[in-house]
Amino acid sequence: MTTLREELHCSDEELAALREPRDDVVGERHIDADDYGLEHGPFRTYRRTLHVEPARGGGWNVEQTIRYTLAIPVFGWLFRLPTRRAMRHRKDRFSYWWAPPDRLDAHAATVLGLLCGVQIVDGYLGTVLTQTLTFATTEFDRGNTAQGVVFGVVRIAIVIALGALALADRRGRRPLLLWSGVAGCAMTFVGGLSPNLWFLGGTQLIARGFSTALGILIIIVATEEMPARSRAWAASVLALSAGLGAGMAVWILPVADTSVRGWRAIYFVAALGIAVMVWAGRRLPETRRFAEGLKHPPVLSAADRERRRNRLILLAVSAYLTAMFFIPASSFQNDFLRDERSFDATGITLFTIVTSTPIGIGVLTGGYLAESRGRRRVGAVGLTIGTVCTTWAFFSSGTGLWVATLAGNVLGAMAIPALAVYGPELFGTHDRARANGILVTGGVLGSATGLLVAGFLSDRWGDLGLPLLLLASGPLIVVALVLTVYPETAGKELEELNPEDR
Repeated sequence: MTTLREELHCSDEELAALREPRDDVVGERHIDADDYGLEHGPFRTYRRTLHVEPARGGGWNVEQTIRYTLAIPVFGWLFRLPTRRAMRHRKDRFSYWWAPPDRLDAHAATVLGLLCGVQIVDGYLGTVLTQTLTFATTEFDRGNTAQGVVFGVVRIAIVIALGALALADRRGRRPLLLWSGVAGCAMTFVGGLSPNLWFLGGTQLIARGFSTALGILIIIVATEEMPARSRAWAASVLALSAGLGAGMAVWILPVADTSVRGWRAIYFVAALGIAVMVWAGRRLPETRRFAEGLKHPPVLSAADRERRRNRLILLAVSAYLTAMFFIPASSFQNDFLRDERSFDATGITLFTIVTSTPIGIGVLTGGYLAESRGRRRVGAVGLTIGTVCTTWAFFSSGTGLWVATLAGNVLGAMAIPALAVYGPELFGTHDRARANGILVTGGVLGSATGLLVAGFLSDRWGDLGLPLLLLASGPLIVVALVLTVYPETAGKELEELNPEDR
């Protein structure tokens, strides 16, 4: 518990202002005279009391005591200092740049904090193969074509994800989220024991299936639990958590330089994720919308079904075209740096840290702007810049390579929270998980197409730049769709977007 005490000398007007219940980072309610409790806010406990005495010469001497406990697991320490400052200095509730646009209650803050911890695990699981495959193929004496085949084959894992997501619409988000995380960690650990490239690909196929389901369920739970004007903001926080998990895989990548088998250690670390999943599982509740939906299953009209079908086609095509470019650009980056720009493992780690660490700036900015300026505009701008700069990087070297990659990562990241929430937002509670599984299937097919094309053409043409230039047309088509066809969802309740859930 945090305790703040202040001794103030107040005029009548200032005392009257102090006696008004707060409505900024915390919503207060009167308990008794000069005693205030929690009405709404991200706190497990909260109390503010005033001790008022007349001052000599006029005015009032006031001792203000505030005691509170934040309801934010995992990243609560990041909010301690700004929350202390906010408690001492009242402002308009929308004036705190670090806070979500809608104030979270204790339930939403707790759920989001737990999801951030789980998202770190998912970010790690999703990065292991990308970071290590180039070193694994060296041990197993394989080339770019084999890499492309492995990257493409593991996309079949979507079948596992679809099964888990179908169960999540019937059995609940929580149990499937937890079991998917545990299974993904266990199979990643087994991958570190691989005797050949195909065994590694098989274990990663299963691990990727569960980690894909885990990632989808994380954003679904967040969407169902967050207030209307904070869904994109929550997506940005989760994206940062995923980036932290991915960064952990990058931080330990230099062990791959210690020996030809050093890359295996990165797979063994995944076992720690099981402990995280058990910890989160004891605290994470089922979503309130799913629990309520079990009591009131919707009856879909012909218009409802047509609307859902059109939305599904639009978002699935968008996922296909976007993944067709960005997945091979990300997957082959280490290979590009190693073979075409002569980076070693330490150099790759340094390059990745320098160009990827600032992504958080773009993600947070994109999440805030997506709530205040709208999803469509922010998503279109970020996707355009990210595509152009990422393509430019594969034709660059030296300083130009670093600048282009940094610009593509940071500015392109603005599109992540703006567009990531469309999938959960545009489908009803009873088929939200299944629909998002289909959308990810579209992305998987696009990524497999892109990986096979990029791997094949890079072996034939001798570089990765031209194949990626060809594939860059995909996300630019999506930009046009976002600006002309996508609905604007910022600030709307899920039941407003999906009337059948009312």
